[in-house]
Parts: sequence; C-alpha cells; structure tokens
Amino acid sequence: MISSPLTNPSFTLPPLENGDRLTRQEFEQRYGAMAHIKKAELIEGIVYMASPLRAKAHGEPHARMMAWLGSYWAATPGIQLLDNATLRLDVDNEVQPDALLRIESGGQSIISHDDYIEGAPELIVEIAASSASSDLHQKFNVYRRNQIQEYIVWRVYDAALDWFCLNEGKYQSLVPNSSGLLCSPTFPGLWLNPTALLAGDLATVLNVLQQGLKARMAKDGPWSDQTTYHNR
Repeated sequence: MISSPLTNPSFTLPPLENGDRLTRQEFEQRYGAMAHIKKAELIEGIVYMASPLRAKAHGEPHARMMAWLGSYWAATPGIQLLDNATLRLDVDNEVQPDALLRIESGGQSIISHDDYIEGAPELIVEIAASSASSDLHQKFNVYRRNQIQEYIVWRVYDAALDWFCLNEGKYQSLVPNSSGLLCSPTFPGLWLNPTALLAGDLATVLNVLQQGLKARMAKDGPWSDQTTYHNR
C-alpha cells in the first residue's frame, strides 16, 4: 500500500523556504508546521518569506495606518478591519497583507470554516520599502486580477503613497481632490491627508478622517471629485 504524506506518520514535511514553488495546499501544510515563521506568502506559486521588520521602516508606518483605518472601522458598521490576516485569493496566491478592509455582508470576501479570508476584500494596504518591492509588481498584478477594488502602498524609503482603484479591470491612481485629500470611492468618508500621514502628523490625519465621517453623515461631502484617476 502506498501512503500519502498526509497519512504516513513517518513522513516529515520539508521546511518552507524562500523561493519554493508550491501549490497552495503544500504551502499551507509547510507554513502550518513551522510555528516560528511569522509571515510567509505564496505569490504566483512562489514562496516569499519576510525579513525581520524594522521599527521606523515598517512598524511605525504600519501603526499609523492601523490608527487611521481603526478609527474608520469604529465609526462604520458593517465593515471589518484585519491586521496581517491570511488571505486566500486563488490557487496560486495566499498572501498576508499588512491590513485589509472588507464589507462583511454582501461584499466580495468571506471568512472560511477554518477562519481564513477567502475572496477579494475591498481594500488592501501594504507597507513597502520602495518602488522595487514585490508589492508594486507581483502583488499589484495579483490584486488587480482578483478584483481588489482599492490598493494602498506606502513606499517608506521613497516617502510616497500610492492609492490605486480598480476601473474597468485596470488599476488607476487616485489623485487628491481640490482640498489635497484622497477619498475612497468604495468606503464613504474614508478620507486621507497623505502629506500629514507621510510627515507623521497623526493628529491631522485623524482630524481629516473625522471631517470625512461628518460629511458622510450629512451627505454633502465633496463626492464629485473623489473618483479622479490617472492611468498607471
């Protein structure tokens, strides 16, 4: 009788290594068997394992993003904010974005029976080192193909923030409105002052968000210039 790796007690899973070419099932088996690994992703069938994360290059920008998104989440029923949750997108892609925002009922994603996100959350955020990052190359194409409606990339070393929105199957860059703010087309009231965010002025970032939430309540915000795009 031939035993499969899943039923043969003498079989030892190979370690998960950077650059491995695996199916999603193989990736999950090896990742689950290596509890010391905190972040690994399968992108187009290839394993990517994160290096140790630096404080100012990742930890602090991530915290600012979560403060902004968390404040929006607290004021917005029917949505869910997740931090570094595993996301099953398709057979070749299982990623762990820095943050995601999803519509809980009637949205594009679900929570599986084993407590993972499956499908396309409406918004994903990644903290990237620079424009050379996989976040702006491999992940960009994967997220576009899987219909992620909005994709934010903070390029820390470049001191720049990209906010892409899906429009007719293509990602296009959301540009500031007449007040210099970026306003989500998918999540009403999710306003961002990118200059303040990049400068570390969290008080201004949260104040602008409150303006967006008030405008949402009053239904008289500057919606007319929220969906201005530039081709990438």
